Amino acid sequence: MTTRLRDGTRQLRQLTDGTVRYPLPRALLTFLETVEPTCYSQASQKAEWRAAMTEEINALLKTNTWTLVASSPTQNTVGCKWVFRVKWKSDGSIERYKARLVAKGFHQQQGIDYDETFSPVIKPATIRTVITLAVSRGWSLRQLDVKNAFLHGILKEDVYMVQPPGFIDPARPSHVCKLNKALYGLKQAPRAWFHRMSTFLLSVGFVQSIADSSLFIYRQGVHTIYFLLYVDDIVVTGSSNQLLQRFIDTLGHGFDIKDLGPLHYFLGLQVTPHSHGMHINQIKYAHDLLSKHDLLFQ
Repeated sequence: MTTRLRDGTRQLRQLTDGTVRYPLPRALLTFLETVEPTCYSQASQKAEWRAAMTEEINALLKTNTWTLVASSPTQNTVGCKWVFRVKWKSDGSIERYKARLVAKGFHQQQGIDYDETFSPVIKPATIRTVITLAVSRGWSLRQLDVKNAFLHGILKEDVYMVQPPGFIDPARPSHVCKLNKALYGLKQAPRAWFHRMSTFLLSVGFVQSIADSSLFIYRQGVHTIYFLLYVDDIVVTGSSNQLLQRFIDTLGHGFDIKDLGPLHYFLGLQVTPHSHGMHINQIKYAHDLLSKHDLLFQ
């Protein structure tokens, strides 16, 4: 959609006190004009979201996330829903449309389809420390994405879920999904995923930090790699780009890894490197907070 600000038909407005109201930054305009659907019926009306849902379903089926079985009154069957998010580039433009199928974990019953749930995440102080260390030493900061990360976690319990909205098997409409993998939304999913990733890192020579259990450190001679994990968001940095690339290649053998390149957006921080260091802002994070509480332009 082309707005009056973008095509130039709306001019700067001079207020009665002599001040001027300037147009909004282009990146903020993109945020404001992009609406994320809240349910399947809304998303199904737009081609980009339909494609995103199809991509998600294909990935779930490819990884054997569930098996369709006949429903039973003795089962505790959880619901599911679609969650839609727009992934942004550091300049504020749209990177891609993301649809994620999420189980309604609040339908689960402790002792029946889940037990332990705690999973650690990287501490904010650790993030700041590692970024400062990397910038001061001229190390590259790389961002990685594990596609459908939670699906790498293996379930120990029997969990049953209704079929996804919009993708019910026409031949077996009354069947339910017996989950084989830890789908997003399950109470034990973050714990199962963290256990899978930490086990892999330890097996290839990383050491888990005593100060922060989501920080993993690898040393080879004089070189070091730091691996930061926040649920399925990953940042890596190290003293040797060659060693770092070899590790990323190794990680790709165990997981479906997407290398997002230099760090640009992590936990609300928009990162822009420059010749003298790095600039960090929270424009998108601030916008999301204002939008969440209906405070934009008030």
